[in-house]
Amino acid sequence: MRSLDEEVEKEELLIQEEAYLLSGVHIGTRQKSSDMKRFIYRVRDDGLYLLNVKETDRRIKLAALFLNRYPPERAMIISSRQYGQKPAKLFAQLIGANAILGRFTPGTFTNPDFNGYMEPDIVVLTDPLMDFQALKESVDVGIPVIGICDTNNDLKNLDLAIPANNKGRKSLALIYFLLTREVLRNRGQELELKEEDFEETFE
Repeated sequence: MRSLDEEVEKEELLIQEEAYLLSGVHIGTRQKSSDMKRFIYRVRDDGLYLLNVKETDRRIKLAALFLNRYPPERAMIISSRQYGQKPAKLFAQLIGANAILGRFTPGTFTNPDFNGYMEPDIVVLTDPLMDFQALKESVDVGIPVIGICDTNNDLKNLDLAIPANNKGRKSLALIYFLLTREVLRNRGQELELKEEDFEETFE
């Protein structure tokens, strides 16, 4: 990932820092893993750990570059989290990838005899903790994994983590909006949708 790091090191933020804060991207949980300590800048009085959104921004850029190394139709976007399903689906559609929303059926990546068997080249997880079966199978067959990781996530087996609130509706909408926009920009394309178009509304 070093070469990708060099590409994004001196770039400006994708959006103003305030926009990240308004969407709650920085708000973590009351638990922190040893892996995520480096992305946490302080703890609130109520015990919630807060993430460094500048690092979130940098990691979104890295993830977009990483994804564009693979054919889009070979990417799989996964979300078992309810608030992540609409933004994950839209992200997949707009970049030309595939999506698995809701329950991940065991054997999807590891059992060639299974009717729904798939062989993606890269996987994006909305929450590695919730999407643990997809993570396990990706590791078993050697598929690179990008994960949106909250303060309580374990980074073991992830190739790239995007530190962010992976539970909030507005946070997930913003993360997937920015990731979509950045992937398309790197291809010389523009995204016509807005952040709110990615937000789950349950109408």
